[in-house]
Amino acid sequence: MNIDPSTTKYLIQAKLSTDGIVEKPDIVGAIFGQTEGLLGDELDLRDLQKSGRIGRIEVEVSSSKGKSEGTVYVPSSLDQVETAILASSLETIDRVGPCKARIQIEKIEDVRVSKRNKIVERAKQLLNELMKASKVSGVDLADSVRQSVQIEEVVHYGKERLPAGPNINDSDAIIVVEGRSDVLNLLKYGIKNVIAVEGTNVPQIIVDLSKEKVVTAFVDGDRGGELILRELLQVAEIDFIARAPPAQEVEELTQKQIVKCLRNKVPADQFAEMLNIPQPQKNGDKGRHDEDRGERSRRDDDRGRHGREREREQKQAPRPPMEEKAPSKRLSPDQLRYKSVLDELNNSSKAKLLNSSGNVLKEVHVSLLADTLKEGVEGVTAVVLDGIITQRILDIAVEKNITAVVGVKLGNIAKLPTNVEVMTKEDLT
Repeated sequence: MNIDPSTTKYLIQAKLSTDGIVEKPDIVGAIFGQTEGLLGDELDLRDLQKSGRIGRIEVEVSSSKGKSEGTVYVPSSLDQVETAILASSLETIDRVGPCKARIQIEKIEDVRVSKRNKIVERAKQLLNELMKASKVSGVDLADSVRQSVQIEEVVHYGKERLPAGPNINDSDAIIVVEGRSDVLNLLKYGIKNVIAVEGTNVPQIIVDLSKEKVVTAFVDGDRGGELILRELLQVAEIDFIARAPPAQEVEELTQKQIVKCLRNKVPADQFAEMLNIPQPQKNGDKGRHDEDRGERSRRDDDRGRHGREREREQKQAPRPPMEEKAPSKRLSPDQLRYKSVLDELNNSSKAKLLNSSGNVLKEVHVSLLADTLKEGVEGVTAVVLDGIITQRILDIAVEKNITAVVGVKLGNIAKLPTNVEVMTKEDLT
């Protein structure tokens, strides 16, 4: 239906039904013919249409089973009263051509209200699109600026031109990641002592850096991340291992996730022991670092102190004759029990939690030991693990009042607790 918007203020809509088949010209003719002279000269349809106060009459009609039905639209620019009178006059039409007819006014629509409603709805749509565009452009702008800064901060390190953060030379501790995207993500959150290996073939510059700095390998939580770790552990002197959550990549992590992963890093020795990965000989000339990042630099001192304490204990204990190679006689009943449990766990990468009677309360994988102890198991007094004793395990042991921790080897211990008996496989032989 085409209505001239310049001449229309109201739209009369009427329903038409006839007892025979009629067409559009028949209906229009009946409207003009049967209303002629009915309302006087002022409201004569022909005169009103000539003067533009009534628009073109539109008819939609269809026929079925010998009858016709349709809708009549009469646009009007008259005032409300005149439009209502004109509309009611249409209901006086009782014939269209030779057929009986009935016309009933369905409604008089104020076209201006409809237009305003359409304007409001369209304005809402346009405003929503504008707001979305503004938000997106604002976010894009911020990301664009941030990314440009990150790209400016990325340096190309060494002859291999590896992507790295600007602090890679100045920092005593560095983080080794897989690729450029990982470097960019860490730079995004202010971590600038990072460098990428760019593949599973570890560049020589990474190997050289690992001899001078405390190195944390931070890789994806998938199979590819594990393969890179295996390569790194075999050719470089890696100190700590941090991994993204399972099936996630470092480049996708949020700041909170990155901080959590780095905080939960584990000593490389323990990780390599779990996976049976051979490691290169450590370089004893690495510099001493800050306490919070350089636990490994104090490893020799701690092991020496631990060895000296063990030596003093051995001097105080009566020495058996050289020909008696039965050191088990020097072990206390508790130590003999721990030795037996440790032998049972050999090459299992598991740990057992014991009570004061020596009974096993729980058995878990070494990788889950810290979390299990943190959650708390009632009655635990000793922990025996087929793995490396770490500082974190000892700290939790102190917190949970555990009196003995027994493992295969002693890891990077910065502070040996005085109220926890720490024993290794070597101590029990």
